[in-house]
Amino acid sequence: MSPKTEALTPENETVSVDITETEVVFDNCPSHEDIAALAYSYWQARGCQGGSPEEDWLRADQELRGGRPEPEV
Repeated sequence: MSPKTEALTPENETVSVDITETEVVFDNCPSHEDIAALAYSYWQARGCQGGSPEEDWLRADQELRGGRPEPEV
């Protein structure tokens, strides 16, 4: 028998593993509230007229991410 085969554990052996919760943090991932506040400020800067809420949102999101576009998934 090879050493590798001899080192195998029995099939019915029970192994305990501790699982802990972890928080996933994304760098440069602004909150919904942060994006909304900045987009709203763009609208206010235009005198609360004109423009596009969608364009304001995308501009705010991109600015808060440091000018980098969102990665594609």
